[in-house]
Amino acid sequence: MTHQDLLANLPPIPTDDLLPSIREALESSERTIVVLDDDPTGTQTVFDVPVLTRLDADSIRDAIDEAPPVLFLLTNSRALTAKETTELHQNLGKILKEFSDDIIVISRSDSTLRGHFPLETNILRDALGIPEAPTLFIPFFEAGGRLTVDNTHYVVEGNTATPAHLTPFANDNTFPFSHSHLPDYIAEKTGAPVDVQSISLEDLRSGNVVEKLASLPDSSTCIVNATCLRDLDSLSLALHQNKRRFIIRSAASFVQSLGGITSRPPLDPWQMQDLAPNPNGGLIIVGSHVPKTTTQLNHLLENFPNITAIELNVPDLLNSTFDAQGTALDIQTALSSGKTVVLFTSRDHIDGEDNLVIPRTVSQALVSIVRSIKIRPKFLIAKGGITSSDIATDALGVKQAMVLGQILLGVPVWTIGNETRHPGLAYIIFPGNVGGDDALTQAYQKLTS
Repeated sequence: MTHQDLLANLPPIPTDDLLPSIREALESSERTIVVLDDDPTGTQTVFDVPVLTRLDADSIRDAIDEAPPVLFLLTNSRALTAKETTELHQNLGKILKEFSDDIIVISRSDSTLRGHFPLETNILRDALGIPEAPTLFIPFFEAGGRLTVDNTHYVVEGNTATPAHLTPFANDNTFPFSHSHLPDYIAEKTGAPVDVQSISLEDLRSGNVVEKLASLPDSSTCIVNATCLRDLDSLSLALHQNKRRFIIRSAASFVQSLGGITSRPPLDPWQMQDLAPNPNGGLIIVGSHVPKTTTQLNHLLENFPNITAIELNVPDLLNSTFDAQGTALDIQTALSSGKTVVLFTSRDHIDGEDNLVIPRTVSQALVSIVRSIKIRPKFLIAKGGITSSDIATDALGVKQAMVLGQILLGVPVWTIGNETRHPGLAYIIFPGNVGGDDALTQAYQKLTS
């Protein structure tokens, strides 16, 4: 189906700007939107927003006491087992329940339907003490071309709109799925009958959202259709006007909408540079294995053969036969000579008995290498959700960061704190599934211009 055909015959999009009213409503409520982000890429639609990676009770309480309009808590739960994320969300829910009147909780996950759903939202509902709360399911993500029409979720690339279950994302090793029609997807993930409601584009564009939210049955799951940010803004304003409690599972765009955050152009090169001149080369780490990442990696290496490319053989990593110190020394030598280094894992698919063993082993190897690099790179890009999270927390020592903005649409940039190995470094978190074939090349060119 073409993108135009998908959007044909839909109700007209209202032209009024709801963002000022959304910001006013959030400010007057004095509440903080707390986003539990299952990997660091969820910050891809916001700027000037704090991110907390240290999730002990005191750190979370201190961060909420600062009363930011939006606060991200990095759970990295897409890299966890069901048991691990259960324990984590039970603990987080217990902490957040203390602030129940002062926060709005969003469970942020992947716009291509991967992640621990409905496990995490069910746990939060119980831990927060709101078992009757409906769940709003909102996978729309504008920058990635993820649209929901007539309760079916699509991935748009170019002029082609493909049902999500026909894309490579549906074949994810850990979170596969076989339906794009979201009532069927929810039934597949739930494994039991569930009360599925929906808010249509007609509802959102006619202004009947407040009544629709009020009429949702207790504990139901409600699909939210959307093809543009204005659709989400209708929902956001209605939620701020509604005293009912909800559990929200969304992709990144809804965080922007509910926070009343305007869209801002991508960052200029000077905004991501070190204050002092840095003669070293940049470091790009590629752990993601989705086909889009491989295409972007190949485009970069084909167009810039002067980049130092270092491949890590995944079977060697699994057999513990690689030399982390030696690899780190090779990288450091290249960086100190002013060359940019791309450190990437071999691209061949490998099956494993435990779907999380391979990505964890690979991530641990990448962390070990980055820890061993002694000099500060000119810039640092981490490609993939698990990779970028583990590099940030385990290799760089990030406990709290600030979202600076985006280098490209959907590609967030953090400024990391003084507690880290490289204070103030611009850290680019590049989702595996975002951008065209040349997106990684564009980011490299921007950082080296």
